[in-house]
Amino acid sequence: MTRPSQDNGRAPTDADAETASAHAASVPGGPRTADTDGSQDRAPVVVGTPGSFARGVLDERHPALIERVRRATPYPPAHQRALDALLDEITKGSIEPLDDAEPGADRWRDEPYYGQRWADVPFLWAESFFYRKLLAALGHFTPGPWLGIDPFAPFKNAELAGSEVDDELSALDRLPGLPPHEQDRTLLLSSLWGNRADLGFQLSTGESGLGDRVQGLVVDDSDALWEILATEKPGGPGAPGGPGKVCLVADNAGPELLPDLVLADHLLATGRAASVVLHLKPYPYYVSDATTADTLACLGRLTGASGRAAAVGERLRDAVGDGRLILRSHPFSCAPRPYDRMPADLREDFASATVTVMKGDLNYRRLVGDRHWPATTPFAEATAYFPGPVAALRTLKCDVVTGLAPGTLAELDAGAESWRTSGTHALIQVRS
Repeated sequence: MTRPSQDNGRAPTDADAETASAHAASVPGGPRTADTDGSQDRAPVVVGTPGSFARGVLDERHPALIERVRRATPYPPAHQRALDALLDEITKGSIEPLDDAEPGADRWRDEPYYGQRWADVPFLWAESFFYRKLLAALGHFTPGPWLGIDPFAPFKNAELAGSEVDDELSALDRLPGLPPHEQDRTLLLSSLWGNRADLGFQLSTGESGLGDRVQGLVVDDSDALWEILATEKPGGPGAPGGPGKVCLVADNAGPELLPDLVLADHLLATGRAASVVLHLKPYPYYVSDATTADTLACLGRLTGASGRAAAVGERLRDAVGDGRLILRSHPFSCAPRPYDRMPADLREDFASATVTVMKGDLNYRRLVGDRHWPATTPFAEATAYFPGPVAALRTLKCDVVTGLAPGTLAELDAGAESWRTSGTHALIQVRS
């Protein structure tokens, strides 16, 4: 099997991401189109009209992020001018290609959207290219003193150092007081909700555990996930399909990555997984997306805590050392493409896993395709191309959603209009 580039002795680069996506069209089960899958009514989400969620990201979130990055780090005048130019482009201008001198610029040269308004192009591509241009403005890939500097590190570090994290980690000491099935559910839901203050690691020692306190799950296929991960498969001990590799595709760093790591430790400790491959971003992406550096910071936060959290941290460090926890950063993780266009080596990685768990909103959009799916479209249909069992753990922060029961959809639509985007609802979906 072709190994991802981080395993061959060099760090993945921005150019690798575009190289991976450029070859994706030849992958079996590759890109779905309106001509081949009958999805003419499932057009890609574009940045769109004023007032739409996607347009709000362009008009409000991205300008605010530029200013937040500017305030967080004392960038020199050239970087400040580059940020000004990017802000002017996204608010008043059309999409301009990367400068020819930018490392990896040639890999973006054939994109079809240059010269168009930002509001008129696919949302997934626009977001990805915005972050790529932000890194270019700050010299992230350019040899020199700013090479490799994470512009989002001040935000990540502040969250990870927060006192709320101490409270969440100390709550792990109560985990042994729960029945085994409640331990499973508690850690899965903690990973799902990430740094939600009302859940996180706030464990209950009551008989019902977190069950009665969980609100907003619009789909809950958790039983199906645990069935895939069962330590004893049909046929008894030694039957094919025992514990194997689990791929966990991470979302955000800091307080959201911590429960992902705790869940990985739980899968290893309970024999649900022989190994866990933690897929990370090869470089900063989408504000708080997790990188290897962020993972190491989280391991340090765990081992620096007290009680059960420290023990979890030490086990995870040992697991990295002996190859049971594998940190992987495939360049396609930062490509502006859905997973149905993944390159062959990544497809093989996921195909060899007992299950691949996709965390978070962006991974969900890339998994099902950033399209205007009817919300009742079966999740299995939207992910039919995926090379193995796949699960999505996601809070709803954008318009895209699949797999809802008609009654659930009707109830949600009759309530708050923002249920798709507010982060107050979540789902656990599984395709075996």
